[in-house]
Amino acid sequence: MFPSKFPQDNGRSEEEHVTLTDEQGRSLICTLQSSIQLEGQDYGLLLPVDTPIEILTWNDEDDDDESAVPVESEAELERIFETARAVLAEQNLTLKRTGITLTVSGDLPDFPEEGEPNLDLNSSQPDPEEFEELLWLASFYYEEQEYGIYTPADPFFILAKADEQGEFKQLSPEEFRSLEPLLPMIEDQLFDALD
Repeated sequence: MFPSKFPQDNGRSEEEHVTLTDEQGRSLICTLQSSIQLEGQDYGLLLPVDTPIEILTWNDEDDDDESAVPVESEAELERIFETARAVLAEQNLTLKRTGITLTVSGDLPDFPEEGEPNLDLNSSQPDPEEFEELLWLASFYYEEQEYGIYTPADPFFILAKADEQGEFKQLSPEEFRSLEPLLPMIEDQLFDALD
């Protein structure tokens, strides 16, 4: 690996903002946290400016067990979006249909300290073994189906590649698969640059 032509943050007071655009043309504004060059290609570790969220719902696998699943269908997101936006607006949060992930802007509520449970007593909870640690924001029903809105407990980093103009692009599934064997090394380099 070689040093990147992109400057590191190293104590700069102003962050470099980049915009990622998904296949549907929706954009996501991020800050460039660090960058590296690998085999002649520049990669950046990006962090969304607004808070990423995930909407989960519960499917009955049988009468005794419910399984939490992320809502990924564009059609289902379209149906529930306005209801989810209204529920979050009650907490002074603005839901945005951004690229790559849904996001919210506004001041998030205070979450429990590490080690304390983050439980919504009125709602089902995702199985912690199935999902990364998620923090509950709100729950709502749409046509008798329950939904929960969560934000990741850890930062939501995105690995992106830079084109010849220095603009960052989301990795395609094929590019991601081809990089998979190198991901631990890339992540180590990028996260080392953050320290």
